[in-house]
Amino acid sequence: MLDANIKTQLKAYLEKLQRPIELVASLDDSAKAQELRGLLVDIAELSNRVTLREDGQHALRPSFGVAEPGQAPRIHFAGIPMGHEFTSLILALLQTGGHPPKVEQAVIDQIKALPGKFEFETFISLSCHNCPDVVQALNLMAVLNPGVTSTMIDGALFQDLVNERQIMAVPTVFLNGQNFGQGRMTVEEILAKVDTGASARAAEELSAKAAYDVLVIGGGPAGAAAAIYAARKGIRTGVVAERFGGQVMDTLGIENFISVKETEGPKLAAALEQHVKQYDVDLMNLQKAKKLVPGSLIEIELENGATLRSKSVILSTGARWREMNVPGEKEYKAKGVCFCPHCDGPLFKGKRVAVIGGGNSGVEAAIDLAGIVSHVTLLEFADTLRADAVLQTKLYSLPNVTVIKSAQTTEVTGDGQKVNGIRYKDRVSGSEHLVELEGIFVQIGLLPNTDWLKGVVELSDRGEIIVDAKGQTSVPGVFAAGDCTTVPYKQIIIAMGEGAKASLGAFDHLIRSSVPA
Repeated sequence: MLDANIKTQLKAYLEKLQRPIELVASLDDSAKAQELRGLLVDIAELSNRVTLREDGQHALRPSFGVAEPGQAPRIHFAGIPMGHEFTSLILALLQTGGHPPKVEQAVIDQIKALPGKFEFETFISLSCHNCPDVVQALNLMAVLNPGVTSTMIDGALFQDLVNERQIMAVPTVFLNGQNFGQGRMTVEEILAKVDTGASARAAEELSAKAAYDVLVIGGGPAGAAAAIYAARKGIRTGVVAERFGGQVMDTLGIENFISVKETEGPKLAAALEQHVKQYDVDLMNLQKAKKLVPGSLIEIELENGATLRSKSVILSTGARWREMNVPGEKEYKAKGVCFCPHCDGPLFKGKRVAVIGGGNSGVEAAIDLAGIVSHVTLLEFADTLRADAVLQTKLYSLPNVTVIKSAQTTEVTGDGQKVNGIRYKDRVSGSEHLVELEGIFVQIGLLPNTDWLKGVVELSDRGEIIVDAKGQTSVPGVFAAGDCTTVPYKQIIIAMGEGAKASLGAFDHLIRSSVPA
């Protein structure tokens, strides 16, 4: 199952086990079960602290559990955790075997203190780069708290269960049989949802903080750069981030970040966070700003009721996926309407789907999906595609792709449970059409996260924050950077430069405002 190179690396990892662990297999007569058995045999042969039993009684087969000998497994893998999930498997082995997790002690204490029973099930696809974070977070909770169990379920292997639960996006998490959430979630985000008193405690602690010299709102590339540049000046710096890493966390391949030949969004986000934490920066993650109040000390009110104060503020709230805003879209989000073709594509294997958008992202999505689904219909509003010529050539070479231009999407249709079609109007003839399908992937750009600033900071007609050459907004002491601003070309490397520039602008403002008139 495992090649020699992977075995060598895994053997080195397993040497870190501090206590014995047991793999408990629940198998059947399928080919996948034999493949899974081969993987488990390989793992058990690499360490004398790992044993294998094949008398598991888990309802999902093939599957296996990871536990200390003599204990019932609290971590289960229903499927073969290869691809992006291989790291989840390694961490489950190490943490069950006593290797300390790399999380803050406060998080560990919060997990251990959770009362009650929590049975988590996470539906994943092996090609999903967001899924491992969720699986690993829940597995860690299961290791640390006897009341928590975590089961990873490969949606491609358990299609009947996927259809029964009507799952059309990954990762999708169920808690005690009820839908808990979709999309990437960190362990802190999960704890915030299950620990009902956490928000009030956090609000009290945040409001008690002293005023900052620079307070950065947003934890993407622009926010990270701004925080680093501010902290290096030796001034009191804070960062408020709804999700550190921002949109980068949802980006798979990055090949235009100068000096780095290629990387993935989550890796870059992790590197940004590590760099920020090298400095004296007060990082307040999982906190959303809802109001900005100008003044000599600018106030930022958070969703949880806390209020932070600062002499200057840098807004780097980024952007989010643009929606079609047609009837049926919201009702069928995660029920056939998707935004990540790489993550959710495998759930539509052999089915008919549509891609909305003819730019690079839309055409790339159509090309990728064509290798998985039975047919792709690409709908473009304009009369020409905007994607690079090389992508268009590839797209038109695919036999199972239909391209429809001058198409205005008018409605997402469904049966009440999931998507079953999309309506569009031909902008040339005015005729209306219905395409029967089971999935829609929306790839039509981004919207700035600036709704909460309307009426306070001057915005463009597209909702972007208007900034000058130094990143200054219309409000004294308030600067902005990145995808939420009017600066053209929304690129990671540009956002970082703009974040650094806004930070230097804020520092210059602090110097000048501290000098008596």
